[in-house]
Amino acid sequence: MRRREFLQSAALLSALSATGLASAAEQPYRGPAEPFDYAVLKGKARALASKAYEPPEKLAPKVLVDLGYDEYQSIRFKREDALWTDLPNGNFRLEFFHMGRGFKEPVRMHEIVDGQAREILYRPELFDLGRSGINARKLPKDLAWAGFRIHTVTDWERDVASFLGASYFRSVGSDTRQFGLSARGLAIDTALDPEEFPRFTEYFLERPKPDARTLVIYGLMDSPSVAGAYRFALTPGAPQIIEVDAAVYPRKAIRRLGIAPLTSMYQVGENDRRMGYDWRPEIHDSDGLSLYTGNGEWLWRPLSNPPLLRFNSYLDENPRGFGLLQRDRDFNNYQDDGVFYERRPSLWIEPKSPWGKGSVQLTEIPTVDETFDNIVAFWNPATPVKGGEELLFSYNMYWGTQMPVSSNLAEAVATRTGLGGVVGQRRRYFSWRFAIDFKGGELATLPRGAKVEPVIHVSRGEAEITSARPLFEIDGYRAMFDVKLLDDSMDPVDIRLYLRVGHLPLTETWTYQWSPPPLKDRLLMLQQAGH
Repeated sequence: MRRREFLQSAALLSALSATGLASAAEQPYRGPAEPFDYAVLKGKARALASKAYEPPEKLAPKVLVDLGYDEYQSIRFKREDALWTDLPNGNFRLEFFHMGRGFKEPVRMHEIVDGQAREILYRPELFDLGRSGINARKLPKDLAWAGFRIHTVTDWERDVASFLGASYFRSVGSDTRQFGLSARGLAIDTALDPEEFPRFTEYFLERPKPDARTLVIYGLMDSPSVAGAYRFALTPGAPQIIEVDAAVYPRKAIRRLGIAPLTSMYQVGENDRRMGYDWRPEIHDSDGLSLYTGNGEWLWRPLSNPPLLRFNSYLDENPRGFGLLQRDRDFNNYQDDGVFYERRPSLWIEPKSPWGKGSVQLTEIPTVDETFDNIVAFWNPATPVKGGEELLFSYNMYWGTQMPVSSNLAEAVATRTGLGGVVGQRRRYFSWRFAIDFKGGELATLPRGAKVEPVIHVSRGEAEITSARPLFEIDGYRAMFDVKLLDDSMDPVDIRLYLRVGHLPLTETWTYQWSPPPLKDRLLMLQQAGH
């Protein structure tokens, strides 16, 4: 070995003693160090996109793919070997996920030190495999990783974020320390057939400086339709912030591109009891989609679990933000002392630059249980996506209970629905009742007798029995109305509502899509109501 190479190796081994992955028996890196920055990663993604997609040659061996749920969950990374464990004044540590079960595609990991990146070598002795039944000696020597999770100095036991599976990642709300909904790097052809799930094939983990408050991670994305380069900067706090810079390079035209996609779960809520057979009153990670439009309007769209796949598009130009929120924070409305849905974080997307024309799109997929993420929301650019382009998007993600921006108007805090009509009077036809509670803004300071008016628009049918009255229990107002159908059609009805005094809006705009039941079910409900 030449003297210069020896000195470089000696310096590297000295640095490795502080990574938490160093071992007297094995070198934790594979291959030489290479210069790295975001521009290098974008160049790599652009070069990938110029060639045909190549799927991974080696997947996880059958013995790992065939693991049961509990067996795979029993595989634990050894905490004492976490990356950056021994860094002086370090605020971050990383633990890795093992390949197996549904995570069968390899993910390569690299550490960046002083602008140089080296691949981190997978080693089975870094994991506790005992309860899984896996014999480490029989595993291939060239395995990779499945993903990683991030721990911070405020609590080394519980992770604050994880990147695992396709381009999925998620973070806790620092004020709740609870996981809930997830995000993805990119969505392609959601609600179309087939849908494509781009995945991060490589991560580049920047070793944090002493006392660093922010952790920087880079991801290389690849899929049949696109390649991409991503930069994530995670700053713990309340809310927890992840800054995202994305460079997307399509290989071909894409029918529906989803930027900043969010995925969540909604099974049962106060406005949708279709799958309400469970003993718990409500089951959901998020209860609504919030939009802050480019023209300054605030919209609130309660989520639902529809009988058929439902797709909505909200046209906008240069949106100021959107997110899937969990507004209901009352344990009594969930009664789940195991997973605590009232603690699930909300997630808000804030563009850092103008995104132009497009739409926030919402997909609601029928689900029968809470283990399936059936809600997807993202930004879809209006300009058709072509192969050979470079698409640049930057945005901030806020995870927690308190979002960075909020309206000075009253917010919709509850949506309830049921059979319409007047109690005590015979119902001559089928109608559906909506009761929406608003709280905040100026509602609590309105004088008694204030002439608050509900402004209601329905895409078909008629709104009747309308009212808006004080709801002193929440220092707010309740708007109520029925939608009377004029035909037997089951086509969805789009509804918009806000409250005003004179011409002054008092509330955000509540928007909803109602799918009327079949005619036989309408008659059955009337019969059961005694008519």
